[in-house]
Amino acid sequence: MLLASLIDQSLLGPPRRSLAFFHSHINFFARPTASQSQALSPDPPKHSLLSYLPDPKMGNQREDGESPSTVPRSNSSVFRYNSPLVQVTLIGVVCFCCPGMFNALSGMGGGGQVDHTAANNANTALYTTFAVFGILGGGIYNVLGPRLTLFAGCSTYVLYAGSFLDYNHHHSQTFVVVAGALLGIGAGLLWAGQGAIMTSYPTTKRKGTYISIFWSIFNLGGVIGGLIPFILNYNRGEAASVNDGTYIGFMCFMAAGAVLSLAVLPPSEVVRDDGTTCTHTKYSNVSTELVEILKLFMNWKMLLIVPAAWGSNFFYTYQFNNVNGELFNLRTRGFNNVFYWGAQMVGSAGIGYLMDFSFKSRRKRGMFGIAVVALLGTAIWGGGLANQLRYSRADDKLSKLDFKDSGSAYAGPFVLYFSFGLLDAMFQSMVYWIIGALADDSETLSRYSGFYKGVQSAGAAVAWQIDVHNVSFLNQLIVNWALTTVSYPILFLLVVFAVKDENEEARGKSSSAVLA
Repeated sequence: MLLASLIDQSLLGPPRRSLAFFHSHINFFARPTASQSQALSPDPPKHSLLSYLPDPKMGNQREDGESPSTVPRSNSSVFRYNSPLVQVTLIGVVCFCCPGMFNALSGMGGGGQVDHTAANNANTALYTTFAVFGILGGGIYNVLGPRLTLFAGCSTYVLYAGSFLDYNHHHSQTFVVVAGALLGIGAGLLWAGQGAIMTSYPTTKRKGTYISIFWSIFNLGGVIGGLIPFILNYNRGEAASVNDGTYIGFMCFMAAGAVLSLAVLPPSEVVRDDGTTCTHTKYSNVSTELVEILKLFMNWKMLLIVPAAWGSNFFYTYQFNNVNGELFNLRTRGFNNVFYWGAQMVGSAGIGYLMDFSFKSRRKRGMFGIAVVALLGTAIWGGGLANQLRYSRADDKLSKLDFKDSGSAYAGPFVLYFSFGLLDAMFQSMVYWIIGALADDSETLSRYSGFYKGVQSAGAAVAWQIDVHNVSFLNQLIVNWALTTVSYPILFLLVVFAVKDENEEARGKSSSAVLA
């Protein structure tokens, strides 16, 4: 219901409170004046709203006395193919099929294998290359465009799932680790492109809503992906590794995602609901992107993002391997993942609503969202500490919990794991909202998103190796809790000093236009 409300708010805007409010919004449909059309672009994109406008005689006189306003007939809908809603939904479906299924696979602990070593080493290789290509991914996206970048990235997910299918029969780590390294390259490309699309295509007032829409569709992949091993391994409660059909099912979804990525439009062809395009630059060049990427390491805004980025995937190792993988049997891990990723859908919808509609001021919305996530995060990690004190790595004969047979003993750890999913979505959606508030053009936001994913992946690479070296579960929990806690005040400062309210941005653009 909350997600439906968000979509409805996004399409219709907040409730109308006065006739003046209605008139201020109906001007969205007004035909631009000749000077405005020239300022927008001398050669409008082929999907531009200008090509959909009906005869001016159909319009009504505007309050300010300018030319009559007109309402586009057939293609004014937010459901038109080149609208931000459709494109963000499309990239959500792509990520549903590829990283969504990857998340379900990882969430089983050890990639669904009894021995976590192969998966841990593959994930270390994955996140090491991801750290590099996450940062470079924004520049590559700006040079190649979305279709080639996303297709190349999605293809590596199929190979990764296939490597575990091979491991089921040959038990050779080499293929798994190499596939993990290649997936890191592909994931860097995919997530840089995804970040640019999700944060730059919507208007500034609806970025939280569109982030939550994407996050909900994407994590539906984790929900479906959790059902695959749950159903296929339901009668194998004591089994250690998942069967071949599980991996084949993942591969089919991932292949479909790679094909769908070819349908994503470039930013120059996407028209926002206010009639603006996401960029006027069709392609960048390698030298420009290298210079701009290097500048990110001197950008104070990006440096303040680093603690949150480092910690935002660091906790996956602990949650997947040392909570879900350690406490529950095989079929229950798949069952738990359905709710873990389902909780992410709820969390993203909730924080998206707060970040877009809680206050009129965008800066206040950002500060309020951080405060809510900080309070919720403290409570959840506190619950995690209480749970962790009941077991340790030294417990060789820890009895595995089953969702049917363990009774009340299953309830507490299940609620904790569900809450971890809720917090993950709220934390990452909050950070993406902040990144989206720092700029508005596709080129800049692709670099910002790539930088965030690169640092995030570097942290994850370290986290997987920490688990390989058998660091105690309690120490891992404390580090995860500390990393997220430290990031909250830093993000708060970033919002205070770098995020501008919409009226401030409008005045700044007006001043620039006058000076020009």
